[in-house]
Amino acid sequence: MAGQADNRAPYAKIAAHYTELIASGQLQPGTLLPSIKNLAEEWKVSTATAEKALRKLRNEGLVRGIHGIGTEVLDRPASMSSGSQRQDRGRRTGSSWGQGERSDSHEAAVVSAPAEVAQALDIEPGADVVRRSRVYRDRHGIVAHSTSWIPARYGKLIPQLAVSERLTGGTSLQLITHVTGHPISHRIDTASAHLLTPEYARLLELDPDNPLSEPVVVMTAKFVDTEGNIVEYGVDLGGPGRTWRTESEVSP
Repeated sequence: MAGQADNRAPYAKIAAHYTELIASGQLQPGTLLPSIKNLAEEWKVSTATAEKALRKLRNEGLVRGIHGIGTEVLDRPASMSSGSQRQDRGRRTGSSWGQGERSDSHEAAVVSAPAEVAQALDIEPGADVVRRSRVYRDRHGIVAHSTSWIPARYGKLIPQLAVSERLTGGTSLQLITHVTGHPISHRIDTASAHLLTPEYARLLELDPDNPLSEPVVVMTAKFVDTEGNIVEYGVDLGGPGRTWRTESEVSP
């Protein structure tokens, strides 16, 4: 908690601590956070720093201030993750899941590459590729439907890539890096809004008779190794009401 050693400002450490508790469900919606005075005493910071931490949580939509009562945890769907963010999580923790997430509906097969996938992987249209898909969920429902497209040569090196089960021993990128000895050197990300198609509705388990009117977020990530080989092309389809969010510190 307050004794964590990192380079973030004290208010950011406090906010990150409560963000994790909220995301993991340890702090349920409706729970009141400690007062500014109590936060300041607990974390040994000034009341101005404690207030700044609460302001950050409010700005992120995680809590709201209720006059005369305190700061209440809100209930809201978490942001969807991009393939690159899942790669970062997998490298740090060994799991691509976000806080409070789980995955199911794991499917895999060797298929013919659609034109878009062939272009992304720099292979011939119709060439064999491994298609792996899974659904990420949290307590609100589907976070994202995620599909990984992998050149077939890696499937021959790692047979479990083409098996409809959750991978063991690491993520697909970690397994490929281990076998080839070539780590991922860079990635290319895109994000766009797409109108809901019948196929998207099927993947997101939506009622086709009651289609959504608002667009959904579609994110792609292309991963390239140190030899210049395109190792994987990922497509994440955001669940209804999900947004994509990222945060970084800006130096003054």
